[in-house]
Amino acid sequence: MDLRFSPEEESFRHEARTYLESLLDGPFAEVRARGGPGDEDACVDERRAFEQQLGRDGWTCLGWPERAGGRGLPLSLQVVFHEEYARLGGPGRLGHIGEGLIGPTLVHYGTAEQQQRFLDPIRLGTELWCQGYSEPDAGSDLANIATKARLEGDDWVIDGQKVWTSGAHLSDWCFVLARTDPAAPRHAGISFLLVPMDQRGVTIRPIHQITGGGEFNEVFFDGARTRADLVVGDVDDGWRVAMGLLAFERGASTLAQQFGFTHEFDQVLAAARQRGLTTDPVWRQRLTAMWSRLEIMRWNSLRMLTDADRPELVGPAFIHKLFWAGLHRDLGEAAVDVFGADAVAMSASGRNGQAATATSCADAQRLFLFTRADTIYGGSDEIQRNIIGERALGLPREPRPPVG
Repeated sequence: MDLRFSPEEESFRHEARTYLESLLDGPFAEVRARGGPGDEDACVDERRAFEQQLGRDGWTCLGWPERAGGRGLPLSLQVVFHEEYARLGGPGRLGHIGEGLIGPTLVHYGTAEQQQRFLDPIRLGTELWCQGYSEPDAGSDLANIATKARLEGDDWVIDGQKVWTSGAHLSDWCFVLARTDPAAPRHAGISFLLVPMDQRGVTIRPIHQITGGGEFNEVFFDGARTRADLVVGDVDDGWRVAMGLLAFERGASTLAQQFGFTHEFDQVLAAARQRGLTTDPVWRQRLTAMWSRLEIMRWNSLRMLTDADRPELVGPAFIHKLFWAGLHRDLGEAAVDVFGADAVAMSASGRNGQAATATSCADAQRLFLFTRADTIYGGSDEIQRNIIGERALGLPREPRPPVG
């Protein structure tokens, strides 16, 4: 197993770094390191312009096949780009759900007409997407969705509610799981619909988070409509499409997220040095252990990259989310511990009266509050452990309560 990047991959790294530096040191300097965890509401218009600049210059959708408008790059080069993006402080991407989730899904399952209509606007950043999966009673138990759709003439008519919908307030379209055959078994009778957000039957209500932001939303469909041909895959076969989409979720950008975590760790380390904590043996041990876990995360990411074509070696992929969620949560706790009361007694303006460290305190508090959710969203730790036990280790399935 060779975990080193090749000369060709390092050459591409230089090309990506040079391009990103030309934007982030130039016309888009104000969005550098903005829009990340807990900061999602920052510089929205500027980040949208940045997204569209990436699209015009051919730096989005790197892994999409060329026939779909992408560059057809192998996973290794995609990871290199996302590593440099994180290392240089690229802003939080507004188009990541389109590029990383619905785009590849349409490439694999969509009709030629759907691909022609939607792929270019995703690639160019001119249309943004959100994901209509979770519901109040269907989070980890996704098959329990209650949103329904019925066919009326040339339209699907949709009624129901989705929740925790990231970026819904900014999105032009939503891909929605809806039950189209109420009499079918749980995993059947579900269809995967593409629904325009700008219509009278869609109501978006922000969910204000403890970080102060409103990235998440509740979305209500009350007689919302979409064309009959905007179903991906076959009618009542949406579960297969939905599971195919989730396979794209742990993509190249996720493999490179270690660099973003490392940047946050470097800030914590700098603050610890400024406050004289690195001479304390307990703090040295804590910081060293965190650095070691970041390195383990990177090596596991590279193992996933190396083993991408060897499905029998799936261990790193199964443990990855569980590992990084706990690591990021602990990093958030270390961030506030460095500043102590300064980080928890901040005013609403984010200032605590110490000009030299106010911004760092605000960042530490925001990181701490955001990472409370890391072990819940995207598959809770409990769900991840079940997946590891059942799918990776082959243990018996957890007992399910009897139906009815």
